[in-house]
Amino acid sequence: MMKPAPILIAGPTACGKSEVALALAERLGGTIVNADAMQVYRELRVLTARPSADDESRAPHLLYGHVPAAEAYSAARYATEAREAIAWVQAAGRVPIVVGGTGLYFRSLTEGLSPIPEIPPDIRAHWRERAAAEGAGALHEMLKARDPAMAARLRPTDPQRIVRALEVLEATGVSLATWQEMPGEPVVHLADATAIALGRDPAELKRRSDARFDRMMDEGAVEEVRALLALGLGSELPAMRALGVAPLAAMIAGRLSRDEAVEQAKADTRRYVKRQRTWMTRNMVSWKWIIAQETESLERRIVDFIKSKS
Repeated sequence: MMKPAPILIAGPTACGKSEVALALAERLGGTIVNADAMQVYRELRVLTARPSADDESRAPHLLYGHVPAAEAYSAARYATEAREAIAWVQAAGRVPIVVGGTGLYFRSLTEGLSPIPEIPPDIRAHWRERAAAEGAGALHEMLKARDPAMAARLRPTDPQRIVRALEVLEATGVSLATWQEMPGEPVVHLADATAIALGRDPAELKRRSDARFDRMMDEGAVEEVRALLALGLGSELPAMRALGVAPLAAMIAGRLSRDEAVEQAKADTRRYVKRQRTWMTRNMVSWKWIIAQETESLERRIVDFIKSKS
């Protein structure tokens, strides 16, 4: 029996991709597989707009909220878990519907990741501790001295990727830039999947993302950040850099007013959406692009496209 072909749905934050995925799952007998780097974290349901309990009752969801914020989840781990999840869904005769806004996760699925060896835990812990104690800027200068080619690719304000470059260099003696040139094995071949990239008018995306953050505030975003801060986690961990965490933490500490924190979070989200759109435009040229209008049925358009391929 032929395995159901995966459906991949990518798009920027607040474009409506989760709602579309849920409608398709109900219509086609699908299981939704997460491809959002922040929705994996257990403690961040509200701020990451993770599917609600009601959504999860309407269709099976995998790889959501299964990682504690104290862990640094990686694209390599995601690729392994997504491969297992997609195979499990197909074995059950259901349609894997992979949805999210993290371009690197989709790249890990459709292109594969470089075969970088597993990094020993003591080396990983060492560089995380140094990042927490010295800051990303200092570590970027260190990387620049040891591996200028890799340092040139990274922002000095990106501790996760700087730490990754340093730990790989120490563990293997080879630059991460060199490892990244080695081809990986795709989990999903685009020729065997329906790959959809969703877009919206920038002004509409701004309105939708602003309205979404207002809903988050009503749904308990401040309480969620308060509980996250109580864990005493290092600022270098990915979960601590989720959109909205920093401004709401500043509000809780009394450094920002509520209105200032909300406006900063909205501005951060708009900048992130712009980066997502730029990355997807450059790297998802071969995907089917659907530019959504506010009142139209995206589900209908995607189903029609799937039928046209068969």
